[in-house]
Amino acid sequence: MSQTPAKATIYDVAERAGVSISTVSLAVNTPHRVRAETRERIVAAAAALGYRMTSDGRSGVSRIAVAAPYTTYPTYLRRLAGMLRRARSAAVDLVPYDLDSAASATAPLLESLPARADVAGLIMMGVPLGGAALRASRAARLPLAFVDIVRPARSGASSVLVDDLAGGRMLGAHLRALGHRRVAFVHEVQRSQGYVSAGMLRADGMAEQLQLLPVASAGPDRVEAEALRSAAAKGVTAFVANHDRLAAVVLKAVSAIPELADTTVTGYDDGELAEALQLTTVRQPFEETGRVALESVLERIADPSRAASRTVLEPQLVVRMSSRPASARPA
Repeated sequence: MSQTPAKATIYDVAERAGVSISTVSLAVNTPHRVRAETRERIVAAAAALGYRMTSDGRSGVSRIAVAAPYTTYPTYLRRLAGMLRRARSAAVDLVPYDLDSAASATAPLLESLPARADVAGLIMMGVPLGGAALRASRAARLPLAFVDIVRPARSGASSVLVDDLAGGRMLGAHLRALGHRRVAFVHEVQRSQGYVSAGMLRADGMAEQLQLLPVASAGPDRVEAEALRSAAAKGVTAFVANHDRLAAVVLKAVSAIPELADTTVTGYDDGELAEALQLTTVRQPFEETGRVALESVLERIADPSRAASRTVLEPQLVVRMSSRPASARPA
């Protein structure tokens, strides 16, 4: 009588990857402490051996990892909130992982998370997966969904996007109608061109309507006054920030510069901050993106043969008092 093959253990993964058990543990739990090439070997070994469980050991309860740069961009918490509401009616544990911002990394592709042995699905928000991780997730048949990431070809993953290109067009058309022609787009420096970011798409949409001058911020919530002065000297009549938190910083900076005090400032995202500042912005359906992403993963856990889906949600322009006609700015 044939015997059922034994399940792979952490010892098997360590032996196959040529590393210690502690290194495998580090790669799973604190991947930033393990060199990229070592992580890739561990991910490949885990996938080849099938080192992955489909639940956390409690009957019918699936554990789904949700990775995003939460502390850099708190709006991802709103997407997570949409998942949490959906999870109330499902046997699901959501396990959040905070990641570094993809914009700040020279090599932003995450390679290690699918090696976790206790997740039935994975949702990636704002930080793309690298080739090794994608191959490992496919080999392990791990249901995968991307949020706020343009899905790589043949990734086998579902995706949920807000149409940032359309959002940029809306904002550009609004500013053009107010008489603006040359606009500064204030954004964080994207160190890697290895992926298409939401900010790149927003800028492309605005560029269809306006002449765009990129202005690099000093961080996700820092901007130099001299950079704003320099942009204004080049004919800029409005500042468009890549997100509302950055727009709040720009608003504060221009209010302290007499010649820019009445300059139009807009943001992107919408929420309590934008409402309090009376900020013109583009509203994203954050909670809805989270709910749809979780639904897509749950459907593929229930039916592994189900095809990956792609959902594109529409943004909405929200006009408030921070929008002013181009002629309103003092000469």
